[in-house]
Amino acid sequence: MPESPADLAALRADIDRIDASMHDLLMERGRIIDRLIAVKKTSASGSAFRPGREASMMRAIAERHAGLLPLDTVEGIWRVIIATFTYVQAPFAVHADISGGDAPMRDSARFHFGFTVPYRPHPSAAAVIAAVAASRGDLGIFRLDQGVTAGAWWRSLAGPGRPKVIARLPFIERPGHPAGTPVFCVARPLDDPGAAQRDWVLYAARFERWHEEAGDAVEALGAEIVASAGVSGGLSQLLALPGAVTAEVARAALAEAGAPPAAFDEIGSHAARFRVPAP
Repeated sequence: MPESPADLAALRADIDRIDASMHDLLMERGRIIDRLIAVKKTSASGSAFRPGREASMMRAIAERHAGLLPLDTVEGIWRVIIATFTYVQAPFAVHADISGGDAPMRDSARFHFGFTVPYRPHPSAAAVIAAVAASRGDLGIFRLDQGVTAGAWWRSLAGPGRPKVIARLPFIERPGHPAGTPVFCVARPLDDPGAAQRDWVLYAARFERWHEEAGDAVEALGAEIVASAGVSGGLSQLLALPGAVTAEVARAALAEAGAPPAAFDEIGSHAARFRVPAP
């Protein structure tokens, strides 16, 4: 039997009540952020990013979500809320490498940071890193699969005070993700190092020689060779190591395999992705 006009009116009234409650909660969150700014003075520091807390929040949302509303929508709403309130605390822009196309990078930036945060396109990952280094507290995003023409861009993240990787996006991975292009997110060093998420730690490694046994050693550590590029005097690689594997252990394993690294610099870290299986 179809719903009566009275029943429909009651359901619509419930929807209106829920919408008003959500708006009230967002305004209340804003008032709390206003107090947070006064207590922590984050607007003065130029950095309000907490990658570990954000990953924890998004993981909890993905694990508890159920019902008719698609997870894409829920994730997008929460991402915009988090990014916008971060922007309110300490204004920032997102710099994006569009050398592989503007559309996927713009989709990633808008999905993860919303439309309030300014979007700044650049011709390369190196240009993005330079823009972030020159900023007060901006973010940069670029694709993981830069290709050989990009060179060993990760080397420009090595050294004290240089920008570092703080996230790998999308955090929630699933087939058909609306912003599914895998990207690294970089920022200037966080004011609070404890705010970083270290499930995976990234290293810029340089080798004078490389061979199959060294690759086997990397695999045995549970690590991943994210990218490689030839450099003067050898090979540079971007390695992702599980957070439980120390740099010393990795160096020793590579040396034992006959490929002692001439340089082994930490260039950031990120959370382990949350993978949603295909239906």
